[in-house]
Amino acid sequence: MKIIFHEKYRTVYTSDPAAAPGRIEAIIDKLKGAYEFVEPEPATEDDLKLAHTDSHIAYVRSLGVVYDVAVLAVGGAIKAAQIAYEGEPAFGVIRPPGHHASRDSCWGFCYFNNIAIAILKLMKLGLVKNALIIDIDLHFGDGTVDIFSKNPNVRYYHLPHGSREKQLEELEEFLKEESSVSYDIIGISAGFDRHEADWGRTLKTEDYKVIGRMIKDFARKTCNDRVFAVLEGGYNHNVLGINVKALIEGLER
Repeated sequence: MKIIFHEKYRTVYTSDPAAAPGRIEAIIDKLKGAYEFVEPEPATEDDLKLAHTDSHIAYVRSLGVVYDVAVLAVGGAIKAAQIAYEGEPAFGVIRPPGHHASRDSCWGFCYFNNIAIAILKLMKLGLVKNALIIDIDLHFGDGTVDIFSKNPNVRYYHLPHGSREKQLEELEEFLKEESSVSYDIIGISAGFDRHEADWGRTLKTEDYKVIGRMIKDFARKTCNDRVFAVLEGGYNHNVLGINVKALIEGLER
């Protein structure tokens, strides 16, 4: 397992909860010394254009420091996807998040759709033809769905709401139903705001390890272990780091 991280992700670029001081540190403190860290390069404008319009890119550029951090977040997602393609799982401890960024608009603390661009980059390079995105964030990734709405080669699945038992059971059932499908890579929009001490008030820390294990087992059967995750939501700094580590431990299995 490789951790994708850049010191600029510590930047407090806005006043929203995703950019809050101490949020990234809460994760890094739990992972430091246990994993190999890899530093990404910023995404290029051509990378951004894989998922976004010129006008949207210009809008984010007008936000100054937000743009600087956001293109680095996209670069982190691309690096995670490339490492996963080569056969090793990777987790991008990146920000801003991205799954609410559509082709020509954004909201919900997001600016560019990190995971969408990462997958589209691999497709452009001819490395993958189809992909599955599993979104475990509390909120539906409307931006991801918008970007891939006309692309039959990318499947998006959002973990349902309900009790923790229902969420885990339905993910298990979905993966069972998809087991006959051949994917080239799996990307996880890894939000942690479903936790019992976060906004969603349902999942326990150990549930993230179970989720990681289920997805890892599925990836082993369907796409030669090619799986990566990138950070989306998760706002309680007291539990965020241990939740991220739990998912990573499941994916390492």
